[in-house]
Amino acid sequence: MEENDQGAQRPDFIPEVGEEAVDAAPCSPCTVLTEQEQAELHSELQKVEDEIQTLSQVLAAKEKQVAEIKRKLGITPLNELKQNLSKGWHDVTTSTAYKKTSETLSQVGQKATTAFSSVGTAITRKLEDVRNTPSFKSFEEKVETLKTKMSPKPSTSDIEEVSDSTPDGEPMIKQPDDTFSPDQQPH
Repeated sequence: MEENDQGAQRPDFIPEVGEEAVDAAPCSPCTVLTEQEQAELHSELQKVEDEIQTLSQVLAAKEKQVAEIKRKLGITPLNELKQNLSKGWHDVTTSTAYKKTSETLSQVGQKATTAFSSVGTAITRKLEDVRNTPSFKSFEEKVETLKTKMSPKPSTSDIEEVSDSTPDGEPMIKQPDDTFSPDQQPH
């Protein structure tokens, strides 16, 4: 006999509950019910089914009552969802696993910050060392000299020439030959 086969060990054992249990329960041909026993069982069955129906109606009425109370309190399905998410997030953030993970990530972040700071300091020092070398100073001086030579230097004579004449030296404004100067009036 198998250890898992409890039905074979106990013929009255019913592993499931609900309507499916009736279908799953083995019908024992050895058990013969009298008419009186069958009548009692039918009566009990009817009572249980009536109780189930009553409980279903009570449950529906209670659900309706809950919905009405929530409506009066202004609790909407969206508010409930927000509350559930908030409670869920609170439960997550207060869990030991979250706290340990958060602590570890914080330590890693601090170590990374320290490492980046050290690297930045080392690079800064190296750049300062390079800038203080004679070859870099020489290069810097050459760039400055080149910049000075390339920069235009405006002079006042250049500005006057540009404003009074065209590129070929002709005056920009010509007086017509048949006009008179202001002190000469035609007679």
